[in-house]
Amino acid sequence: MAWKGIGRRLREIFQGREFDEGFYQELEDAMIEADMGVGVASEASAYLRRAVQEEHLRTRAEILSTLKGWLAEFLRAGEIPLEADTLTVLLVLGVNGVGKTTTIAKLAHYFRAHKGVDDIVLVAGDTFRAAAIDQLKVLGGRLGLPVVAQEPGADPGAVIYDGISFAIARGARLVIADTAGRLHNKEALVKELAKIDKIVRARVPHAAYRKVLVLDATTGQNSLAQAEVFHAAVGVDSIVLSKCDSTAKGGMLVPICRQLAIPFSYLGMGEKLDDLEVFQPLAYLDSLFGAP
Repeated sequence: MAWKGIGRRLREIFQGREFDEGFYQELEDAMIEADMGVGVASEASAYLRRAVQEEHLRTRAEILSTLKGWLAEFLRAGEIPLEADTLTVLLVLGVNGVGKTTTIAKLAHYFRAHKGVDDIVLVAGDTFRAAAIDQLKVLGGRLGLPVVAQEPGADPGAVIYDGISFAIARGARLVIADTAGRLHNKEALVKELAKIDKIVRARVPHAAYRKVLVLDATTGQNSLAQAEVFHAAVGVDSIVLSKCDSTAKGGMLVPICRQLAIPFSYLGMGEKLDDLEVFQPLAYLDSLFGAP
């Protein structure tokens, strides 16, 4: 993981410093710059003030350990589960440009390579963009997986219904379905997703249906607003964070987990199909802040 995090800034803050008011202000500024948000930063600073006084913390290692322990309480993690002996449907959500289609291919590759799932069907439910349909077909061909698709402009609910029916008929284990992400027209998006959600619920058991949101790590605090919209529309079960490279600050995971209690499942680390890692909160905090 290569976050453009605040580890170096923290080292500078701690170097030859007293834990005075200036220290806490610089700490807050650094956390805000890392996309953790004003609320988390100010509460973290207040928590550390009390901890320093009450627990007599004196070293950088003690401060960092205490801060990361406080943040770890908010983080949520968990891989996407697959139900045994039944079809699982993953409805992949996200605004245009976050890397949904690539993430779908990465998820398919991950479940096949690490979970032994071979019978996977991809569904091109983003019928609003012809490029999304074409891209999923290309990626499906690269993976050797069937892609259920119709022409651009087709009813996305009908496409996903057909995809699930196709998967059931062939005894497939997993369906991963793309969806549109036209957030600029929020009302239409919510209405479309609600319709698709109803269709999927009627076709598969509740436990075998997961709504997976893809967020772009480089969008910072905007990702929280996106998560709120999709969670309010259909309820999000898991988040995949894409584009986790050196341009991503990475701090937005904390406010999203804290406010919405949605677990992060995987991190997309690059462009290759196997560039998908399981999210591990402690490793994430170490990468973001540096070791004590």
